[in-house]
Amino acid sequence: MRIAILDDYQNVALTFGDWDSLKAGITVFTEPLADVVAQLQGFEVIVAMRERTRFPAEVLDRLPDLKLLVSTGPRNAAIDVPAAKRNGVVVSKTGYLGEPTAEHTWALILAAARNLPREFRSMREGGWQTTVGTMLHGKTLGLLGLGRLGAGAAKIGQAFGMETIAWSQNLTPEKAAPHGVTAVSREELFARSDVLSIHLVLSDRTRGLVGAPELAAMKPSAMLVNTSRGPIVDEAALVDALRRNEIRVAALDVYDVEPFPADHPLRTLDNAVLTPHLGFVARETYEIFYGDAVEDIAAYQAGEPIRLME
Repeated sequence: MRIAILDDYQNVALTFGDWDSLKAGITVFTEPLADVVAQLQGFEVIVAMRERTRFPAEVLDRLPDLKLLVSTGPRNAAIDVPAAKRNGVVVSKTGYLGEPTAEHTWALILAAARNLPREFRSMREGGWQTTVGTMLHGKTLGLLGLGRLGAGAAKIGQAFGMETIAWSQNLTPEKAAPHGVTAVSREELFARSDVLSIHLVLSDRTRGLVGAPELAAMKPSAMLVNTSRGPIVDEAALVDALRRNEIRVAALDVYDVEPFPADHPLRTLDNAVLTPHLGFVARETYEIFYGDAVEDIAAYQAGEPIRLME
C-alpha cells in the first residue's frame, strides 16, 4: 500500500500516530502540490490536511488508484464526497478540537488591541514604546455565529469583562441566553461591536457575508477578527476599508487563497495583524488528526472502514 500525507508544512505528521503499524510505503508532501493529479498517481490512500488541497470531481475522476481518502477533521468542503463514492473511493474523517482555534482567536484579539506586532518589531530593532493600545474590559464583543467556537470565544470575552452579543441567521434569544450572550440583529451586531469575531462555517449563504456595507457600518475604532474561513469576508473590500481607516484593525488567520500570496496587499498594511492559518495547529489537534488517520487506514486495511464522511 502506498500512502500520501499531504500539506504537512511543518514535516511533523510521522511523529504523530503509529504509522509503522500500517506496514505501508508513506510519502510526505511538505509543500502545496503543483499538479495534484500528476503527483498523486499510484497512491491508494491519501491523507488530506483539512482543506489545503482540493479534491473536486475532475481530480477524483483522474486518480484511478485511489481507494481511501482520509480528511483530518469532521468536514471538508474541498472534497466532492459524491464524486469520490462514484469512483469507489472511501472517504473517512477524524476527530477535531475546537479549543485551539478559540484560543488563537484571543491571541489575535490581544495582539490587535495592544499593537503587539509593531511593538515586537520595535523591541527587536532596539526601540521602545511606539503605540497606544486599547483595553478590552467594558467593550462589546460581537460574535458572527454562536456555535461551539463562537460560544467558546464568548466565554473568554466575558472573563475579560466584555459585553457579548451575537447574530447568525438562525440564532434566537433562547439559544444565546445560556451562553450569557444577547442575540441582536445583524445591523446592530456590526454597529455596536468593538471587536467583531467571525465563527461561521463557509457556505453559499455565508460567502462574502462581510462586505463593504458591513465594514462601513462598523465603528472606526473597531477590530475585525477572522479565524473561520477567508471567503466569509470580501477581501478586496477589507483591504479598501483598512486603507481608508474605516475600521482600526483586522486580525486574520484565514484567507481566500492559502498559502497566502507573498505579494498580497494585506501584507503591506500596518493595521492588519496576520497569522498563517494557525488556529487548529496545535500538538493536541495533530495527535487526534494523525492518530485517527492511522486508525482509519488500519480499519480500511481490515475491510471495515470507520468514521465515514457523508
